[in-house]
Amino acid sequence: MIDPKTLAARFPGDFLFGVATAAFQIEGASKADGRKPSIWDAFSNMPGRVHNRDNGDVACDHYNRLEQDLDLIKEMGVSAYRFSIAWPRIVPEGTGPINESGLDFYDRLVDGCKARGIKTFATLYHWDLPLALMGDGGWTARSTAYAFQRYAKIVMGRLGDRLDAVATFNEPWCSVWLSHLYGIHAPGERNMQAALHAMHYTNLAHGLGVEAIRDVAPKVPVGLVLNAHSVLPASESAADRAAMQRAFDFHNGAFFGPVFKGAYPASLLDALGDRMPAIEANDLQIISQKLDWWGLNYYTPMRVADDPTPGAEFPATVNAAPVSDVKTDIGWEVYSPALKSLVEELYARYDLPVMYVTENGAAYNMGVENGEVDDQPRLDYYADHLSVCAGLISEGYPVHGYFAWSLMDNFEWAEGYTMRFGLVHVDYETQVRTVKKSGKWYGELAGAFPHGNHRAG
Repeated sequence: MIDPKTLAARFPGDFLFGVATAAFQIEGASKADGRKPSIWDAFSNMPGRVHNRDNGDVACDHYNRLEQDLDLIKEMGVSAYRFSIAWPRIVPEGTGPINESGLDFYDRLVDGCKARGIKTFATLYHWDLPLALMGDGGWTARSTAYAFQRYAKIVMGRLGDRLDAVATFNEPWCSVWLSHLYGIHAPGERNMQAALHAMHYTNLAHGLGVEAIRDVAPKVPVGLVLNAHSVLPASESAADRAAMQRAFDFHNGAFFGPVFKGAYPASLLDALGDRMPAIEANDLQIISQKLDWWGLNYYTPMRVADDPTPGAEFPATVNAAPVSDVKTDIGWEVYSPALKSLVEELYARYDLPVMYVTENGAAYNMGVENGEVDDQPRLDYYADHLSVCAGLISEGYPVHGYFAWSLMDNFEWAEGYTMRFGLVHVDYETQVRTVKKSGKWYGELAGAFPHGNHRAG
């Protein structure tokens, strides 16, 4: 086992070690204090969408156990907490009245972190769109981007004086392609035209959100969290290399292009531009405002081969076999070198600001035995990927922090409660929290040296 203090010594003294969660996955209290349904509440309760029709009504009951959970973060020794804010708690119908009780909860969360010396990294959107906005088309409607801008202003007006950093969106790839093209996440669409509309209006909402944040809370560093894909070809053949490039443009370029270059990839526009919504004057200028930081969520590589089917829709790729035979319990290939090559490629292609690894982790479903959870494979996963991060820093890449996914086991979207990513085990019947072997190791790593003053950006 890698000694945590030895690994910690490879990081600069102001490096930030944190943990991450998301509102819908842990909070529960789905009908409490004025919160109204999100698209995930509806999706979870539809047969055949989420494993076992699991939902977020209780989850980890974090809403009612806030102080206990913040104590847990403090006791683990990490110095930062990345959490998301539930839009349906703040503006329950997406537009219209503000729910003060929802803002009060996040006041308590932020103040509780500050009282414990924990830095706060807030995410404004982690997939829980107010259900009422589906009446206008949800993310396929331009109006939703402006509803998000107002929501961002409301949140930052209340919390912006105490946040250490804020991200507009978490993983737009998921809320666009996985949700509107592949039908796996809410709202469960399987339509390219809908997905392309969601893509542009999500990107626009990001840009409008950046404007709102800087207008209301100009001192808070603003960023965007992207689950960029490390796209690797099945072979070195010309066809597979071309497939890799198409896949990169589709899965990464659809977001990195407009945000960091002010343009969508030419290949995407050539193939799909006739099904995209109108890109109005200044849209790309709004989307491409300079950011203070960006976050990378990485778990597993994407391996692709050319799809030779005549007329195959862009990006015309098929999944290729994994190279590593090590897989997590969710079936994802474990391959840490792809994290390194991905960061190198992204910085070569785009003019990027400083970065954080905002999510990284592994699903292993070990239970509690004699009061302990021996999740050595997860510990090994963290050690391997953190070693890659240390190597990137030594090569001059501006990796300023790392957030383990996740603080605790939680609602894993379409997988329901079957997959456990936590450093802390949650017994969903009793809500008892048990710090796993990996959590203890990560806490030792995070506490191995004093942290200097740190702000994002």
